[in-house]
Amino acid sequence: MIETLQTTSRVVDFQAILNYADVTNDYNPIHVDKEFAAKTPMGGVIAHGTMSLALIWQALRKTLGAELTSRVHLEIRFVRPVRIDDTVTGGGSLKPGFTDVYEVWVRNQMDEDVIAGTATIR
Repeated sequence: MIETLQTTSRVVDFQAILNYADVTNDYNPIHVDKEFAAKTPMGGVIAHGTMSLALIWQALRKTLGAELTSRVHLEIRFVRPVRIDDTVTGGGSLKPGFTDVYEVWVRNQMDEDVIAGTATIR
């Protein structure tokens, strides 16, 4: 089994967030309304969590191919929000002692986890 997943990255600008809202039909104001979001405990707009989560799936598919990726069971937790102009990167590596479990993550430009979890190939 491949030890390290090929990473995949994206810059999350406000237009990308708006485009993602259009695709998912998720117009929660925490994502699309700067004035509203500034008044929340988040203190500003945050990207949709699933937009960053897609980077893990892309890294898995890029590394393992479609057939193996279709057999993956993903367990993740959202660690911190993704902000406008963050650069996020998804990747992972084989969990020590395992041949079918990857520790996966999405990290921001400060190398902080924004998503962490495991991908188990069934």
